Amino acid sequence: MSAADPATFRWDVARRARTGLPEVAYAEGKSIAQLVHVFRVWQGHGAPGLATRVRPEQAAALVAAFPAIVSDALARTATLPARDPDREFPACAGDVVVVCAGTSDLAVAHEALATARFLGLSATLVADVGVAGLDRLLAVRDRLTRADVIVCVAGMEGALPSVVAGLVRAPVVAVPTSVGYGASLLGVTPLLAMLTSCAPGVVVVNIDNGFGAACAAWRILHAGRPRPEPA
Repeated sequence: MSAADPATFRWDVARRARTGLPEVAYAEGKSIAQLVHVFRVWQGHGAPGLATRVRPEQAAALVAAFPAIVSDALARTATLPARDPDREFPACAGDVVVVCAGTSDLAVAHEALATARFLGLSATLVADVGVAGLDRLLAVRDRLTRADVIVCVAGMEGALPSVVAGLVRAPVVAVPTSVGYGASLLGVTPLLAMLTSCAPGVVVVNIDNGFGAACAAWRILHAGRPRPEPA
């Protein structure tokens, strides 16, 4: 998609039918005109829309163009409700808990939360329970044990998913963040720590990828359900 011609966007109409998950707009690198055009295409088809990593000036332009858009400054998301309610994602049975190590990780945690809710998941946030104050995590242990999927967001040394996965039976999707001092290497250190977790079965997504973690939670909760024939 060139900056001069926003109309070169080609919506993958069949993606939701193929995979259950829709095409989502990654706003970084897109001009305001391009992003507005993407949402105009979605709106024209009556489909819901989600953009991630939305800058403040992009969010302001989107809300001006589409008053129905819900903009979340912390999550850096913009969500357009479906014009046809039947096109919205149906509510999904299952309880997703997004666990966040520290307030510095909140932007990524809220991206996961906003994405999960857009996809029809019941999702709640448990924040500021990093392992430096282990009593805070143990205080919410009962809440974690009731979850069907846990998205665990942490930077620094990335230890939180290992601890959580040692306490619960639910699948744990770990999200390393770029939060931390120099040796955290902008998220590489927690990424490697999560990949080498001693708690078996921890699933790890890319650095700062709250969106991808929520999509993984959606796939986990829909595993084994009847699937439509490929388009």
